[in-house]
Amino acid sequence: MVKKLSYEQSRRNSARRRRRVQARHRLAGHWGERSEPMLTSQKINYEIGGNVEATPYGGIFAMHRLVTRLGLVKAIDAALNLLKIHLPYHESDHVLTLAYSVLTGGTRLEDVDRLRNDVPLMNGVGAKLLPDPTTTGDFLRRFTEADIVALMDAINSVRPVLWRGRGADLLGEVAYLDVDGTLVPTTGELKQGMDISYKGIWGYAPLLITLANTREVLYLVNRPGNAPSHLDAATWIDRAIALVAPYATRVCVRGDTDFSLTANFDRWAQQVDFVLGTDNIAALRTRAEALDSSAWQRLQRPAPYENKTGKTRARRHNRKREVVDERGYLNLRLNNEDVA
Repeated sequence: MVKKLSYEQSRRNSARRRRRVQARHRLAGHWGERSEPMLTSQKINYEIGGNVEATPYGGIFAMHRLVTRLGLVKAIDAALNLLKIHLPYHESDHVLTLAYSVLTGGTRLEDVDRLRNDVPLMNGVGAKLLPDPTTTGDFLRRFTEADIVALMDAINSVRPVLWRGRGADLLGEVAYLDVDGTLVPTTGELKQGMDISYKGIWGYAPLLITLANTREVLYLVNRPGNAPSHLDAATWIDRAIALVAPYATRVCVRGDTDFSLTANFDRWAQQVDFVLGTDNIAALRTRAEALDSSAWQRLQRPAPYENKTGKTRARRHNRKREVVDERGYLNLRLNNEDVA
């Protein structure tokens, strides 16, 4: 049976929760320097009941438990030295609060305030208080480029804990490193380092190196919007290879034509496999056309998925092909692929 609260009871409960949050916030100016981070970890029990406080972000507790057991909190505090006095927050408190804000749907700095007003969430992560947006903004302004690299290295230093032992199955037979560049637009006019891209979009052109097997972003390097995709990519590809190779049977680097950096091919070939696109230039076409026909083999690609039921559904009407035919456009269709 579900007991329905009256309007007056709901109003009193809401007021009581607000008072409890405000009581925590009043402590912000009375903390002394702390020797330990604000966010701690403890055993979490999940219960369903009608007379308990709840949070819509209960999954954060399990995430924070994992983060603590992996040693990421200590790694962040050891790598970053941005605060002279921990009054009361440590570097890891700020970094994790921002990460949890993003995980719970936050898109702006101000969204951190949602978490510090959620008493059950603060209890779940073992924190008396969380940083407010103003304090977090001050923390972010202390970062230099070297500090960002140090933070990425700190995070990557604990990843191998997941890739060893039973976690080795995460990498599978081949660990795939995907390299790509992207465009991140901004509407700001005072953003440091932004530039205009070849598409006429103001913003940034970050480089991303991802472990495709687990969808982990190993390195994210911010660059001006007019930077070519391959700018300094080899340096970060080398770092990603060095990070993953000791824990994988085989490593394969994948990327498009921008990352066919031929000066690095000999070195990479001694360490990993790579599948990189290349531009359709006359020299390569001439060499391909000069090959004997016996050198070519039909490429058989594996099926995109396995049909376990043995039944196939009828294909739906192809509207795109219908429009192409109606308007007399040239329709190029792939018949087969050959490889030599």
